[in-house]
Amino acid sequence: MSDLLQWLTAPLASKSLAALLGITAILLIARLVQTSLVRRLKDPDSRYYTRKLVTLGGWLASILLLTVVFRDRLGGLTVAIGVASAGIAFALQEVIGSIAGWIAISFGNFYSPGDRVQLGGIRGDVIDIGILRTTLMELGQWVDSDLYTGRVVRIANSFVFKQPVFNYSGDFPFLWDEIRIPVRHDSDHRLARRLLEEALREVCSEELVNDARQAWQQLVRRYLLENASLEPMVSLVITDNWLEFTLRYLVDVKQRRATRDRLSMRILDAFSASGGRVGLGSTTVQLV
Repeated sequence: MSDLLQWLTAPLASKSLAALLGITAILLIARLVQTSLVRRLKDPDSRYYTRKLVTLGGWLASILLLTVVFRDRLGGLTVAIGVASAGIAFALQEVIGSIAGWIAISFGNFYSPGDRVQLGGIRGDVIDIGILRTTLMELGQWVDSDLYTGRVVRIANSFVFKQPVFNYSGDFPFLWDEIRIPVRHDSDHRLARRLLEEALREVCSEELVNDARQAWQQLVRRYLLENASLEPMVSLVITDNWLEFTLRYLVDVKQRRATRDRLSMRILDAFSASGGRVGLGSTTVQLV
């Protein structure tokens, strides 16, 4: 019994016991954290990498604990461990960058699920934000306008530090859109302008403008922005071929294509009902 007490009171034995208890506690905490995080993750890749990362963190913490406990006996080994740790961190820099990106996305208000964004040259709607990746339902590419392609794209969260993040619907869920209407020179330009303004007022309702005005005021209070005109407007430019009317208006970010369709149909109906006083311009090419 006295031999056991003498061994326990020895410096090396007490340090070994402290190290053993500390490593056991670290591994137990790592297992609990691993179980808690994995239960909340739905993406298999995120679960896999999270388990790997937590396990690696536990072992690194254990090595650090051994280094601290036996620092008087390790001597130059501490430097070697530091170099090894730096090498591991370099090898996992993409994973670490993605986790840092997830933290920035979560607390920096970059985007949220449901937002329409452009990340790394890919445009789409955010359908999931994981610890390592953001999942988008892709828009555009071989499909015209704002329609889904059907492809699901996963982008590493580290992209938020490398490239610009375009959010189409975050703080201000409206976009300015423009349509250019060519009108023949011999048309009644005043009538054409009135018809276009009536079409804009009919399609872009006052309710939408009021909603956009409230959202813009919140944006002005939050950022250094000047007040902008939110009312739909029509402008005219004379060209060699026709009178070019430009319709500028606000539209819900996810209704741009539908709004263009309604507005185009309304303009065609109005021009057709003008009795020939207003006609669309077109380019005529004569080949000899």
